[in-house]
Amino acid sequence: MGFVRGMNDSAKPLVYVILGASGSGRREVLADLITDGLDSDEQAVVLLAEGEAADERDAKLGRIVRWRFLGAEAGIEVPEGAIEGATHVFFVTDGRGNPVDQLEAFKPWVESSGAEMARVFTVVDCQLAEKNKALIAWYEACIHFSDVVLLTKREGVANKWMSDFQTLFKDKFYPALFEMVKGGRVKNPPLLLEPEARRMSHLFDEPDWVVDGVDAEEMIETGEDDAEEGTALNEEVEVTQAVDPYMERRLGGRRVIEIPDVAKFLG
Repeated sequence: MGFVRGMNDSAKPLVYVILGASGSGRREVLADLITDGLDSDEQAVVLLAEGEAADERDAKLGRIVRWRFLGAEAGIEVPEGAIEGATHVFFVTDGRGNPVDQLEAFKPWVESSGAEMARVFTVVDCQLAEKNKALIAWYEACIHFSDVVLLTKREGVANKWMSDFQTLFKDKFYPALFEMVKGGRVKNPPLLLEPEARRMSHLFDEPDWVVDGVDAEEMIETGEDDAEEGTALNEEVEVTQAVDPYMERRLGGRRVIEIPDVAKFLG
């Protein structure tokens, strides 16, 4: 049984982003989410990065439309009418590319598409991550934006590594759901597709505003006390939109937080 939406949202397709490295089993898991997570009257469209090679499991995904990455700030190119008639849209990133750049490019498209942002998934190739410690930073970037983390390819991976990996995020109070994947399947697909935000990032939420470097909500909470202390409330202040830490750039254009190039670790 799929997630039941309210009448006001029925016309808006739900959009899910699928992050992860190429070869990590994303499309196998996606096939399970679509087959067992949607009702018979719900229609899925998979937007697949043009750089992703064809896979034998693509036949189980239903309608597939290729999208093109134009650049982090240039956006993405999706064929006109690609999501027409869909109730659920699954956006599969290029698993050899930079996930942060792709999310930055994806955001304007989803905001103008008439669709509703639902959830972001990260599929973790545990064998790949255990073998390459440098990729922990890459996965941490993905999980920062994610509501659900699916652990795949656990065969041969030490239990201690599995525990330590999850503890890394629990200790940092990441609210994302962590689920084990077994045989390409998850326990409860409809639950995972429920469009409840559990991500650290506010990239796809209503914008946060910063007043002279202080969060606007904090200013509201402390405004009365400041006024009592004689703060000049009519002074000019600078109000800017808060920037996600992974999206922040230096003056030269490089990211403040840089992540490894995952392609260097893939065959």
